[in-house]
Amino acid sequence: MFDAVLVANRGEIAVRVIRTLRDMGIRSVAVYSDADADAKHVREAHTAVRIGPAEAAKSYLSIPAIVQAAVDSGAQAVHPGYGFLAENAEFARACEAAGLVFIGPPVSAIDAMGDKIRAKATVSSAGVPVVPGASDVDIPEGGFAEAAAKVGFPLLLKPSAGGGGKGMRLVTAPGELDAAVESARREAKGSFGDDTLLMERFVTTPRHIEIQVLADTHGNVIHLGERECSLQRRHQKIIEEAPSVLLDEETRAKMGASAVEAARSVGYVGAGTVEFIMSAKTPDEYFFMEMNTRLQVEHPVTELVTGLDLVEWQVRVAAGEVLSVAQSDVVLNGHAVEARVYAEDPARGFIPTGGTVLAVHEPSGDGVRVDSWMTEGTVIGSNYDPMLAKVIAWGPDRAAALHRLDLALADTALLGVGTNIAFLRGLLNDEEVRAGRLDTELVERRLSTVVTSEVPRDFFVAAAMDKLLALQPSGSIVDPWDIPDGWRLGGAGGMNFGLRIGDAEASVRIEGTPANALVTVDDLEPERISARWDNGVLEVRHPGGFRRYRHVAGKGRSVWLARDGHCVAVEERADILAGQGESAGGGPVKSPMPGTVLVVKVGKGDAVSAGTPLMVVEAMKMEHTITAPVDGVVTELHVQAGQQVALDEALAVVTPQEETA
Repeated sequence: MFDAVLVANRGEIAVRVIRTLRDMGIRSVAVYSDADADAKHVREAHTAVRIGPAEAAKSYLSIPAIVQAAVDSGAQAVHPGYGFLAENAEFARACEAAGLVFIGPPVSAIDAMGDKIRAKATVSSAGVPVVPGASDVDIPEGGFAEAAAKVGFPLLLKPSAGGGGKGMRLVTAPGELDAAVESARREAKGSFGDDTLLMERFVTTPRHIEIQVLADTHGNVIHLGERECSLQRRHQKIIEEAPSVLLDEETRAKMGASAVEAARSVGYVGAGTVEFIMSAKTPDEYFFMEMNTRLQVEHPVTELVTGLDLVEWQVRVAAGEVLSVAQSDVVLNGHAVEARVYAEDPARGFIPTGGTVLAVHEPSGDGVRVDSWMTEGTVIGSNYDPMLAKVIAWGPDRAAALHRLDLALADTALLGVGTNIAFLRGLLNDEEVRAGRLDTELVERRLSTVVTSEVPRDFFVAAAMDKLLALQPSGSIVDPWDIPDGWRLGGAGGMNFGLRIGDAEASVRIEGTPANALVTVDDLEPERISARWDNGVLEVRHPGGFRRYRHVAGKGRSVWLARDGHCVAVEERADILAGQGESAGGGPVKSPMPGTVLVVKVGKGDAVSAGTPLMVVEAMKMEHTITAPVDGVVTELHVQAGQQVALDEALAVVTPQEETA
């Protein structure tokens, strides 16, 4: 067994791998960029080595830097985690050349499965069914449109060299093809260094089912059952579960056998995932999509229903041990569901958010597991993937697992950063999800029912009471004149708070003290409210009961509050009513997220129509197209391609046509 293993990754996966290495008595070596110098994975490893600046290309994607770090630290093996270089054959070769064991499959398997075009041909030869399609390799120059017509619409464009939903585009009609190809190639080139594309028939009402395989160097290959990964947004998974409610034992056995054959066809070693797509209407027909030659983000659900530690088996297999688990030993016990917590705003098209984590509260209890890298002070920027944590729940059946996960998410709070937690809870409680009627288009169809930008009004009351509590004098003797109750000659005048949460505003008036206050929000009926701080929690009592909020002060006059999955920043504004008469129209076009300008599509003086693409901003591996708000002229242009921009930074000014006439 190895004495020391370097983990060539960051975030929650690095923390998770380090945990198993510690349990196995193996010294862990972390690597970090300047942006992660004080990250959780750095703190939890035995040793940590700096590998470069924040830019991933110069740190986590730098093969020479990581290999040198492994050699210098005395590591004997390298665990790549997932993402970054996990499926990079050159990295595996470099490790081997340096005398390091790569904890993953052989280079030949990475090569064969890393190229989707070659992978389909390989597994097809092994008798595994594949989705009909075509690729750049077999499409003559200028023949993309003709090939697309033969495959048929709708079709899916996919980068041949990568996965994770990056660069994927759904094309529903011929007129969408050119723009989709341009965007897919650009994202594929930026993410994987290769813009080769593959097009495939888009299976209607598709369900994404993947099989976990495990293989050793002695010829033993088994599967550990399936995971249902059909709940996705932007072709990226959000909620995963094991097992799938769609499969019966016969279909599970057939798909498992196909996955094992796919792994055998490339001489696979270690933990890997074979992904299939099937129509919800014909669950007995399935097609191979791709094989991920690494550990998957969603591997915890398999661990919880099988009782196996996949990272431990990756390490043992890499050290040459024989699998002690036979196929007949694999039993799926109960049900497990995982939800991915992202720094993103579902109400604004899932654009990434950012900020500094001011406080963290993560759930615990029977059947609950959290894989996270969040700590107080963690800075969430635009350099890396926006996933912050995974909350996973196990139950004796699916209903119990879903219930536990919902409660766990309600008890999760990341204050200081906008997240998708409330959206995840809404999705888990959707009637289609509860019934197990899933497909990869469900989130898009149900978006309006599970995504809302509406702010619960009780947050305004809670924020005002929190501010009132902060103003209360302390000490054993309190001068009545120091009590901030707004008292004046003639009676109590009360205190007024002008508050804003995003685009929502409210005026809150409080008469009395936190122990007994009459609270009025805007022109609604006043309510008798009391509030207190209890062990770091704000408890607000009202006539119908009480609510508990986790709270922390933000920048300036703001406070962050979290309750039941909702997490908001409440800003105190003295000028809360100013600007309400301003009309929407032209003016500054601002960046909806911190990131990098990839493309500028217009020039100063250009005439544009409402909806015309102006530029593309990329953050956390996701592109966002900025469009013109009105018909008009670009009178100012403040950015160029390659430039870093901040949240709400002015990018351009579009002046309405009537104002330029």
